[in-house]
Amino acid sequence: MHTWHWRNWEGMPYLTCSILEPWQHGFFTQPFWPRSPQELTQVLQPDASVYRLKQVHGNTVLTPQEIDHKLSNGGDDVDGEGDSALASADGLVSEQPLQAVWVASADCTPVLIGDITTGQVAAIHAGWRGTAKKIVPQAIARLKAQGSKLENLRIAMGPAIAGEVYQVSVEVAAEIGSSIVTHEEEQKIVDALHELPNSPLIPDPDPGKVRVDVRRVNTLQIESLGISDEQIAIAPYCTYQTPEHFFSYRREQQKKVQWSGIVSGNG
Repeated sequence: MHTWHWRNWEGMPYLTCSILEPWQHGFFTQPFWPRSPQELTQVLQPDASVYRLKQVHGNTVLTPQEIDHKLSNGGDDVDGEGDSALASADGLVSEQPLQAVWVASADCTPVLIGDITTGQVAAIHAGWRGTAKKIVPQAIARLKAQGSKLENLRIAMGPAIAGEVYQVSVEVAAEIGSSIVTHEEEQKIVDALHELPNSPLIPDPDPGKVRVDVRRVNTLQIESLGISDEQIAIAPYCTYQTPEHFFSYRREQQKKVQWSGIVSGNG
């Protein structure tokens, strides 16, 4: 089994996972707010170059080279100017050693991936919309295009809102569920999800509502690619239910986030 460890930096806690042991990485907590990925990279690997995104709840995955290219050309999907300029996307895949890739989240799932052979890494922001659009399989496809083999990937999903407290409409549940179940009708998708072993859906007493475990949906997407359960670790923490460590947008309605990052290695 994969173990999760609390680490400490200047009296503040952050999480690491044994599945990602070959890489410097961390799922940071709310006391680190509002430090930037630049500052947090100092905690992990001061020599690394730092990459982050303007997250837009989509399924676009970029590489550092693509980000640099977009920023130098000033495309439509670039936000801001100079140092604050960011490309719009929700996933980052490294191409070289010593690249730190970061995502921010407050209830959405931060996913960090490493390849034990190539040393390349990915960081993904998988909210319900990104999950519905299969952002994690997109990132895995990019890693494969860069030479990764599925059996060499190690995947950790960080703290996120847990299914038992994540109430959504049947429409949203069907949109998320259509990423793993093919039906035309919303109710049929939801019914099929309920029937899955270890279902990602939990019944809700309110009519027209259901509770959904987004990390479980991501796991099912990943497993459908042929990746084994042993290659996936899920943090035993819910952002909504652990206010002492994590911001939760649903709990506080504040635009505060925690950062999750990983630094590519030499393979």
